Amino acid sequence: MADFAKSTAREYFESIVIAVILALFIRTFIVQAFKIPTGSMEENLLIGDHLLVNKFVFDPSATALERALLPLGDVERDDVVVFKYPEQPERDFIKRVIGLPGETVEVRDKKVYIDGRMLDEPFVHYIDAPAGPPGVHETTSFDVRERYGPVTVPPGEYFVMGDNRDNSEDSRYWGFLPRENIKGKALLIYWSYEAGREDYEEAGAVATVQRLASVFVHFFTRTRWDRMFRPIR
Repeated sequence: MADFAKSTAREYFESIVIAVILALFIRTFIVQAFKIPTGSMEENLLIGDHLLVNKFVFDPSATALERALLPLGDVERDDVVVFKYPEQPERDFIKRVIGLPGETVEVRDKKVYIDGRMLDEPFVHYIDAPAGPPGVHETTSFDVRERYGPVTVPPGEYFVMGDNRDNSEDSRYWGFLPRENIKGKALLIYWSYEAGREDYEEAGAVATVQRLASVFVHFFTRTRWDRMFRPIR
């Protein structure tokens, strides 16, 4: 009887160890959780959206066998990616890929042109709408939200922008995104909680406890149930 109990306990212990190892492996190499702290991707992604990010899909270190067996891919236009902010690599940003290596990017009247052709961007949100049809009037503003470029994207780098074009710190301000800074592609929203920006900006142990208490109290009333498990496009 004692041997049976030891065997059962050992099986449970081994199962727990394997589960922990798998969880750590998935967390480290495949999937990462990410939350939206700002409005730069509105109205596609809202403050309080919690995302799953595929860290493996763009892995440049994959072997030929891994590429044959697993769904790896190249970074493409319109991909929503999480990356290390080039000016502060300890911070993670999320933006949409707009310009690919070798392409010429230009903004005219808030509209984006790639190699001289205007992009169709149904996901874009403006705080202040563009002044009119592109090319109808002369843009004299030096605001990069209205006029930028043209610039050519260097090899191995990308031009990224937020969907909320009037409220996004992106490549128009800090330049191109190196390929090695990209951590993964945003997949889906697994949870969305309606919290104010202040709930994410305040730091410290006290602020963390207050946030947890607020979520516990308001979980059902502030959860955006209609956004859960929504794919990110």
